[in-house]
Order: sequence, then C-alpha cells, then structure tokens
Amino acid sequence: MNETDARDERIETPDEQINANRTERRATPETDDTRIGVDVGGTFTDVALTVDDRLVTAKVPTTDPQQLGVLEGIRKACERASIDPGEIDAFAHAMTVSVNALLERGGAKTALVTTEGFRDVLEIGRQNRPDLYDLEAEKPDPLVPRQRRYEVAERTTTDGVERAVDPDEIRDLAASLRESDVEAVAVCLLHAYADSENEQVVTEILREGLAVPVSASHEVLAEFREFERTSTTTVDAYVRPAIDRYVGRLVDEAEDAEIPAPRIMQANGGIADPETVREHAVTTTLSGPAAGVVGAAATVDDADVEGLVTFDMGGTSSDVSLVRDGQAERTTDAEIAGLPIRTPMVDVNTVGAGGGSIAWVDAGGALRVGPRSSGAEPGPACYGRGGTEPTVTDANVVLGYIGPETALGGEMTLDVEAAHDALERLADEAGLESALEAARGVYRVANATMTRTIRAVTVERGHDPREFAVVAFGGAGPMHAAALADSLEVDRVVVPRPGGVLSAFGLLAADESYDAVRTVGVDLNRAEPAELESVYDDLVADVLADASDRDAAEVERAADCRYAGQSFELTVPVDESFDADAVAERFHAAHEQAYGYAMDESLEVVNLRATATVPGTEPTVRHEGTGDARLGSRDAHFPGTGVEPRETTVYDRDRLASGASISGPAILEQAESTTVVPPNWDGEILADGTLVMSRAANETEVSER
Repeated sequence: MNETDARDERIETPDEQINANRTERRATPETDDTRIGVDVGGTFTDVALTVDDRLVTAKVPTTDPQQLGVLEGIRKACERASIDPGEIDAFAHAMTVSVNALLERGGAKTALVTTEGFRDVLEIGRQNRPDLYDLEAEKPDPLVPRQRRYEVAERTTTDGVERAVDPDEIRDLAASLRESDVEAVAVCLLHAYADSENEQVVTEILREGLAVPVSASHEVLAEFREFERTSTTTVDAYVRPAIDRYVGRLVDEAEDAEIPAPRIMQANGGIADPETVREHAVTTTLSGPAAGVVGAAATVDDADVEGLVTFDMGGTSSDVSLVRDGQAERTTDAEIAGLPIRTPMVDVNTVGAGGGSIAWVDAGGALRVGPRSSGAEPGPACYGRGGTEPTVTDANVVLGYIGPETALGGEMTLDVEAAHDALERLADEAGLESALEAARGVYRVANATMTRTIRAVTVERGHDPREFAVVAFGGAGPMHAAALADSLEVDRVVVPRPGGVLSAFGLLAADESYDAVRTVGVDLNRAEPAELESVYDDLVADVLADASDRDAAEVERAADCRYAGQSFELTVPVDESFDADAVAERFHAAHEQAYGYAMDESLEVVNLRATATVPGTEPTVRHEGTGDARLGSRDAHFPGTGVEPRETTVYDRDRLASGASISGPAILEQAESTTVVPPNWDGEILADGTLVMSRAANETEVSER
C-alpha cells in the first residue's frame, strides 16, 4: 500500500465511515426483558440490571480506561443475577469521558477555522467576569490557543453570502493543518447559522483532505451568538476523538462479550445509538447527572407537590435539578469548566461536595470542603487504599452513619481507625477539640454548600422549596438529604429503592431524544407563518432522521422568544400549526412566572426548536422485603439536634417490607448507599420499595410495623 492509499483509507474513518452506518443502525429496538444500565461516576461505576421483574444492582470502582470498570460491573451484576452476559437484551450507558476531558483539559489537539478578523472571539468571550469583585479573577484559557486559530477570507451576513470562499485557500489550509498534526478541527464562520453555504464548502474540503474529525457549527449549533456558537463547536471537536475512541472500544468489547451495543445517554436526558453520539460528541456532556434526573422522574410521583428537587450526591460532586409535571427541566444556557455549551441539556447544578470531597483549612483558619476529591484511587481514608486526607465519607464514618461492619458496594470493608486518624489531623489543623468535632464541622459545611445549590435552583428562580419534595439518590445523597430538607423547611424526602444506583436505573427508563434548532430572528407580529412552518419542516426532518422508529416518534415544537430589546429568551411550546396569538400568550405567562411581571411590548421569535422522542419502557420491578430487617443498633451523632450521641437502630433497607414504618433516629443500609432518618423524622416503605420520609409531629420511639 502506498502513502496515498494509506491516507485515503484513514480519511474515511472519522466522518464518512460513521455516516455509512446511519441506515444500518436504525433498527427498531424490541421490548426487552433483560436490560442493563451502567453509569460511570468519578468514584464508582453503578450498574442496574432488570431480569423480568427482578432488580439486581452492583457497584464497582471506576477505572481508567472506563470501559474496564463498565465490563466488570456488568459481569458482577450478571453473576449476582445468575445469568450469562449474552442473555442481556439491551444495554444503556452514561459516562464521564467528555466532561473529564473538559475538566482536566485532556481533549484533542484542536484547530479552529473561522472568518478573517474573528479568530479571537473564542478568547475575548463576553464581558462577564467570573467573580465580580475579584480584581485578580481569570477566565479559563480557550481550548484552542491563538496559534492554532486560522482565518479564511469570506463574508456571510444574515442576508446571505457576500464573499464566497476560495476553495484553493482551503486546500492550502488543509495542508497546513496536516503539517501541524492537529487531532480535530472546529469550523465556525460568521453568520453560518443564517447561511451555511461557505461553511459547507470549507467543511467538505477539510474532511476530504484530513484524517481527523471536523466539527461544523451549522451542524453542531445553528444558532446565533458568535461566542457561544464558537465555544460549543470547539467543545464538540475537542472531545470528539476521545468519545469516538471510547465508544468504539466499548462497542467492540461488548460485541466480544455478546452484549448488545450500548445506547448512550445524552445531556438532554435521552439516549441515542453509538454512532449518533460519535457524530455529536458535545451532546454527551453531563451524561450521568442527566440519567439520575430521568430516574427520579420515572420512579417518583410529583402529583401532590409543586415538583421534585433531585439531589444526587456521589463521590466527587453533588448534582441538583428540578422535575416538574413529571419532566426534567432543561436548559440551553450551560457552562462546564467555564466553557459555554448551548446544546439542550437537563438543567443540572453541580457543586464540588461529594462523599470523596476533601476537607481542608484555608489561610484564614476556616474549615472548607471540596472541590478537590480523593476519587476512586486512593479514595477516602476509610477505604484503606492509602488515602490519608479527610473526606466527607470519613466524617460520616466518625459520626456513626457508616458503621465498621458496613460493606460499601456489598464488598468493600471500612477502616474506621483510618477515618478517625484523618479527622484527628484535621481537628489539630483547625484548632478543634477532637475528630468528632471536626466530623461535625465537615458535615455542616458540606450540607451548607449543598443547601445553597438547592436554593439556586428553587428560591433564585422564583420557586418555594417548601412546596417541593426532595428526591435523594447517589451513594451519599440519602445520608444528607433529611438534614438539607430541615434547613430548607421541606417536609418530604423520597429515596427510591435503587437510590444508590438511580442514575444507572434511570438509563433503563430513558426515552430516545434528538434536538434541532435554527435562528430566525423575526418580529412575531410580522412573521410569515408559512416561512416558519418551512423551517419547522426542516428541523423535524433532521430530528426524525436520527430516530430509530419514525412512526413511534413524538415531535414537539418550541420557540425561543423575547420582548423587543431584551438580550435573553424564554422557550415556549408551539402547536402543530404556528399560532402567533398562542405563542404570545404563553410567552407572557412564562415571563411573569420567571420574573414576576409581563409587559405590553412587541415580541421577537429568535430561535425555532424541534425535539423528537421515541418513548422508552419504564422497567417494572417487584419489592421482596421479608420484614426481618433489624440489624442492631449503634451510637450516631446528629449535629444541631440536641442530645448526642443517640442510640440508633440499623436496618437492612432491602429487607424492609412494604408498609414498614420507621421513626428516627434510624439508619437504613443497602449495598450501594446508606439512608439516615434523623430524630423527628418518620419513614415509610411503599409497595415498590420506595422510602418516603417526612417530618414527625413529635419524637417517638423507633418502631416497625
């Protein structure tokens, strides 16, 4: 094979080979009896397996590369269920590959191609400061340094192409990019959202001449706002090689194990086939947190409350979101590591306070928690893997919430003495009397951080948290949820039965979902319905092209609107036939709900959106509590509740029968998580194994019916 042949063979790989598989991959999924969901977190990889109506779970340490832990988790879950991996009918997966690449700056060596005079848009960004009063605040460095940002002579306006691109210039550019050994290219020309002709020419020539993936803004985000569009397109290019490698390896190894190809959770809360996410890598950011919110919406009924506050506390962070009317709230205005990403995603607020978050003392002597984490290796001191720094998990051990006999993940035993030693050193540094005092401080500081995050998604958005229920999940979420609810005056906390692995369980309930957007920028009163309908037809065709079952797909249309002169938009639903009066009425109502007022001003329709959803099938699992659930008791400390320590009854959560009633203080243990029922709280096990905790009218003795 000569050099030209070899280059041609490589050139097909990133884009053309993926596109060649589009028709083959659209097979309609059948109804599946044996399904598995695997969610990769910062510390643990969680697995939920349904075999008929049985639920089997597993938790294994997250590995690098991640697919090793994924396959080990699948093997372990299948072993517990006494089935062979080849008997699995469907495999859904959430991962952290893309978000890790952004947080750790471990993505591809990326080049940016843009319009002449605009290569610094990515670095200039917006005038917003990361911290208004910090004179030394610094914005994150752009993903693409200036020497790898290339300009081309062309000009497109919102009315169309004024200066066509020169194909020879682009061929020369391709040669320069080959010499610079870039691993991915982002193309973002000025106003390509309005007319993509020039950008299409550039993209096609670069794809023909390069053996690396090329991301084009008109394919990634056909939406105005130059900086955000450039940032989103660059993120897509930056993480695409990592996603392509990881998903490709996982597909191959799943095939070798006779497991179905994984369907990947996207940030919008819907799953997609492997080839789709390899084409649109940016959609995989916050994949895992989205799965958890989907799981909460699928397992908890919000009919008698204003909505649900989902609280997912894992090993490295805590994620908070809202569910209203059974649907996870979404946003198109998100940032990860200071980088704007405008693709639709579940609206998740993340804070660096998880079970593995490290406690430390700042220069002023104040106790702090996070954002640095011990991760899976070495992990908290109590894991006995060489970790020596104090973490939130170590504090929970010292407080008695996690006992010496507790086996995390059903297997990992704890080193209680190591946890005490770590907190003792922290106490010395902070000037506290004992490890117990340090543990109380760590617990309170972590809770205060998470309470602020919940306020950010409720109070700061015009919602009263007292009218919501908190849904707690993740390995550490159920341990802290009631204390957070107390501080927010929330009366109800719900812990689903698979709470320790709810993100993995949520994968089993997820729909397929695909989104498309296009900027139109018209005055609502002057808009031509026929022209808007034509745009909607194109958007609907785009999203249906990715759906595995076009006939089963449900299409929703929406519009981003604003009052004339505003610089922000609100998204409102649009009927099958565009009705300007209905759109205006919905926008006024949405504006009043969000900001407390509506105005008698003209409206602008900025963007049109379409979403195609192929409904999934929620798994049905039975709860088999035996009623013989009491494991014993131990002393536990409950900061701020008065008398300490308190003798606290410990239960096996999985053996609690439907209808069982628990009065705090109590601790409910599962292999994947521990739930703390504080004093003055009651709990009841529902028919499906869900635990509902509520504030007790008065403190009573621990009892079980």
